Amino acid sequence: MRRSLYTILILLCVTLQACFEYNPNQIILEDDEKDLTAKNIAKLQETTPSETIRFVFMGDTQRFYDESDDFVKSVNQLANIDFVVHGGDISDFGLVQEFKWIHEIMSGLKVPYLTVIGNHDLLANGRKVYREMYGELDYTFEYGNYRFIMLNTNSREFNFNGTVPDLMWLKQQLEDNTANKKTVVMSHIPPFDGDFDPNLEQEYAQLLAEDPNVELSLHAHRHSFFDNEYYDDGTRYFVTTSMQKRGYIVVTMSSQETQIEVINY
Repeated sequence: MRRSLYTILILLCVTLQACFEYNPNQIILEDDEKDLTAKNIAKLQETTPSETIRFVFMGDTQRFYDESDDFVKSVNQLANIDFVVHGGDISDFGLVQEFKWIHEIMSGLKVPYLTVIGNHDLLANGRKVYREMYGELDYTFEYGNYRFIMLNTNSREFNFNGTVPDLMWLKQQLEDNTANKKTVVMSHIPPFDGDFDPNLEQEYAQLLAEDPNVELSLHAHRHSFFDNEYYDDGTRYFVTTSMQKRGYIVVTMSSQETQIEVINY
């Protein structure tokens, strides 16, 4: 019922270009809805990580509000989760109200959550909304002995112009790891998908394969689970499913091993 009501409201916004007394492309955010990436990284880094960390990777909330509510309830029942990563497609139409609704739901998590941008998040005014609500489209953070590189791989939305993903930036982030921390690269679209710039696919895979610190390349977008060493080069690629299909993964990392558990809720 809740999902149906939200979907009707969104469609009215798109059709009538007016919703809640303002244009759907107008960005009106409260202070606690701005700069969420920096705020949530700060919250995360206030905690003391153990040698073993556990985080959740999920994606594609889009219009699946009831399922996203249930996702939060499911994660909150798990023990020893350090943080959650939303793998993109926070919204469906790139409208500010969609971002706000999902943030309200995700704020119910007991741990901080971070994001990468999805292709649907770049529709309409979504790119500007994402920047104001979350922050940069490409960024890194560290937690304990682990390094996380968050990357925009939505090449189609940039007309396959050779700049997305920004491989020069990615190379720099991989090299800027003098402590040799285990590294996870996260983005919405996997390199073997048709929405990833085919001219950049092999270079992306090569950058990861040649870096001994890279443990995983994590993605969403395809609305189904996929787990494979896709290029037979030692790099493990994992794609999570959507909220519509009620699934996500829990990644457990230690100095000895990295484990991925699929959760269906």
